[in-house]
Amino acid sequence: MATNEILRGLMINPERLKDLATEAKEFALQHGVLFRTNETPNSSEVATYAPFTLFPSPVPKAVFHQALAVQTHFNTLVDKISQDPGFLEEALASTIQADDFTAKLLGIYRQVQHEGRTQSIMMGVNRSDYMLDQREDRTSSLKQIEINTIAAGGFGVADHLPVVHRHILRLAGLLEESQCVPDNNSTAGIVRALAKAWELYGQQKAAIMFLVEDVQFFIYSHRHVDSELWKRGIPVIRRKFEDVLKAGFLDRNKKLFLDGLEVAVVFYRYGYMPNHYKEKTWEARLLMERSLAVKCPDIGTHLAGTKKVQQELARPGVLERFFPDQPQVVEQIRATFAGQYTLDMGPEGDQTVAMGLAKPDEFVLKPQREGGGNNFFGEDIVRMLEEVKGDKRRAAYILMDRIRPKVEHNVLLRRGLPLQLSSVCYEIGVLGAYVRHGGEMVLNEVAGQILRTKSIEHGDGGICSGVSVFDSPLIY
Repeated sequence: MATNEILRGLMINPERLKDLATEAKEFALQHGVLFRTNETPNSSEVATYAPFTLFPSPVPKAVFHQALAVQTHFNTLVDKISQDPGFLEEALASTIQADDFTAKLLGIYRQVQHEGRTQSIMMGVNRSDYMLDQREDRTSSLKQIEINTIAAGGFGVADHLPVVHRHILRLAGLLEESQCVPDNNSTAGIVRALAKAWELYGQQKAAIMFLVEDVQFFIYSHRHVDSELWKRGIPVIRRKFEDVLKAGFLDRNKKLFLDGLEVAVVFYRYGYMPNHYKEKTWEARLLMERSLAVKCPDIGTHLAGTKKVQQELARPGVLERFFPDQPQVVEQIRATFAGQYTLDMGPEGDQTVAMGLAKPDEFVLKPQREGGGNNFFGEDIVRMLEEVKGDKRRAAYILMDRIRPKVEHNVLLRRGLPLQLSSVCYEIGVLGAYVRHGGEMVLNEVAGQILRTKSIEHGDGGICSGVSVFDSPLIY
């Protein structure tokens, strides 16, 4: 790629590299590629550029379009799983014996099922993450890492970054390449879904509530969404679990009220990790789940994104349960699956333990967690498996084939990080949004794409964990 030649030239011309990086950072700030700082995460007085790559990363056209094309099928799959209590109970039966967080989520799901669903409007915003698995013959294939069904992030920043990358390519003299960075507008897709759910709820004075965290690094991405909703005349409020606990209540029709406002849609931007909950916080989650408000996601959709469900979906015949007369859809989805293996108690789980202990560098050990920084690699797999191999605690994990991504070169721009050429790899994230009303899917679309890039020194990734940076695809 021509960008590699430019990068090699920049490495022997540090002043030119510094100038280009400064231009990139300033252009990013000018175009809304913003984060709050670690030192003042809740202050609007100080902001910095969101971490990103100096150049966009090369992505094969066929692979890029494959990831986009399968997303609406993943949207449908997640929605179908959320409506199938039998499957969720069976899939998570062993996991809930070993993982208290998943057990509590499933407990809420069971209670809502027992009481009967109060809301026929369902909404989801999912992000399916992939890597390119490099084969020995140097060809590559798209393999799914995971699907995020709660608080999927990256929109906003990812929408504005292509403008920055095109500008840097032009400055570097790569005019032709600058035309190969596609537009992105994931915010618009998310807004369409939220607005449709609000419209179907049918109460013009009701608000969309962002359920947010205490530390709000990503507020500027949220603001892209809520400002577009306000333009449509849709009220938006931001509340924490504690606010719901103190001021939230259900009326006799199970409508959710908070501070005198009826809530039409709860948009979870938090609540995906055990440390997001205190004992009383679970009461707030249950209150919202029992309410008439549309939840994005509802508790069943949240459970559909667990690693254990992902592993069960990879079993022969399971996808056919959800797409019984659609073999082409099954083929499209299954083509993205990497090998995944159960660690449930029994002979099959014993075999998985033996595989992981014998060849730990060929696998990733995954708990039922989101947010980056949770997975185990190499000798850490051996340590964990030795610790849990003889008891039910191992069922809190799954084992997955390790993807061997193609290595690229880039400069990672992050506050405080020295300017240097790094060997990197990227994840392709595809955002999908859907709304179902009763039995009819009234909106199902690809919202946009998000690339995140990290140094190959790191096994696990994640923007939140400080390992990955934002990126854009350079389609070739």
